[in-house]
Amino acid sequence: SKAWRKVFTEKGGIPGRLGLPFLRETISFLSATNSTRGCYDFVRLRRQRYGKWFKTRIFGKIHLFVPSTDGTKTIFTSDFVQFKRGFVKSMADAVGEKSLLCVPFESHKRMRRLLANPFSMNSMSKFVKKFDKMLCERLKNLEAQKSFVVLDFTMKLTFDAMCNMLMSITEESLLRDMERDCTSVSNAMLSFPLMIPGTPYYKGIKARKRLMEIFRSSEDFLQSMLHRDSYTPNEKLDDQEIMDNLLSLLLGGQRSTAAAMMWAVKFLDENRAVQERPMEEQLSISRNRLEGALLSLEDLNSISYGSKVVKETLRMSNVLLWFPRVALDDCTIEGFEIKKGWHVNIDATCIHSDPDLFKDPMQFNPSRFDEMQKPYSFLPFGSGPTTCIGMNMAKVTMLVFLHRLTSGYKWTIDDQDTCLEKKSPIPRLRSGCPITLESLRGIGNQA
Repeated sequence: SKAWRKVFTEKGGIPGRLGLPFLRETISFLSATNSTRGCYDFVRLRRQRYGKWFKTRIFGKIHLFVPSTDGTKTIFTSDFVQFKRGFVKSMADAVGEKSLLCVPFESHKRMRRLLANPFSMNSMSKFVKKFDKMLCERLKNLEAQKSFVVLDFTMKLTFDAMCNMLMSITEESLLRDMERDCTSVSNAMLSFPLMIPGTPYYKGIKARKRLMEIFRSSEDFLQSMLHRDSYTPNEKLDDQEIMDNLLSLLLGGQRSTAAAMMWAVKFLDENRAVQERPMEEQLSISRNRLEGALLSLEDLNSISYGSKVVKETLRMSNVLLWFPRVALDDCTIEGFEIKKGWHVNIDATCIHSDPDLFKDPMQFNPSRFDEMQKPYSFLPFGSGPTTCIGMNMAKVTMLVFLHRLTSGYKWTIDDQDTCLEKKSPIPRLRSGCPITLESLRGIGNQA
């Protein structure tokens, strides 16, 4: 009917096509998700049609996409008051109802505080050396074969590093079993919750049970790392809270960080002048360290341009396309009326590519971060009380990776295909970015 398809023009109305429930817009969204353009193509096309602010109906729910820093500020500063995190039943079943992704405000505040120790600066200082050692060994092993797929390498690297840090697990066969199960859980998170053998949801729930058993066997290490014995029985995290959040950290940390590392390699390859600047910075740091010495947190703090490369990579790659919220009451944002129950998505991708916020937004330019950015314009980890708890770990991982890559190697990309992987909620190249690696030490020896 016309009522369903109406494009609102009256005061407070938000343009957009709602379509018939479960049809039209949902089919278009699924079509974009199943294409090599990626699911954000659905959003991009509607923004071209309706303007920056628009609403749509996906899977029977009304979704509003918020494209502004002022709107973002309103939502993030009202988290748990006017808005709650938006998630589907299958996500809660997969990661666990006691995950930070799913719990209400009071539980979130308490759990976040108690989970903070593994991501403190003291813990990061230890992690840097462990991760650097692991990375150097693996890059050295790659020198013989020279060509490899960056995404495959970074997925395995980040997963193994997190399991080592969070659970002290290093056994190769166990790590691969765990990684396969984490992939199954991830696939279940956005699937229809049908507990029928063979469905992604069924496989994911079974995989979750296997992972919980492994987590229980690592419980002593986890408890000591969380300093659980220093808290009163009523305050400390229970076993399920620890395990649900451990799974959430593994799922979120591995995929987003690994994808961002892949994009960094691609962006640097496309911008050789930019690539040379971090290389100069990395080499000066290398000269000030003993040969073979591992990186320290202090070394990373001195990599100023490299940290801007990380920021620019996160801005352009948008590994988190938008941040989903649900309105708890009727409210107004920038004059637009929002109804209780609407899904309100902070569109980080739109904000990161806004020319009013970032000049020449499609140009890879780390130097733009020489200047302070407008509040709520740079959102790779969210903002406010729900800022990603693993933010420091992700930054450190990317910095160490970029330091070792740019100071020790040169590379060429073997497949320039820009198509995205189908059905991936995180933008990733379909090719995984295969590269040929050449050691700078080898080049020096030939001269």
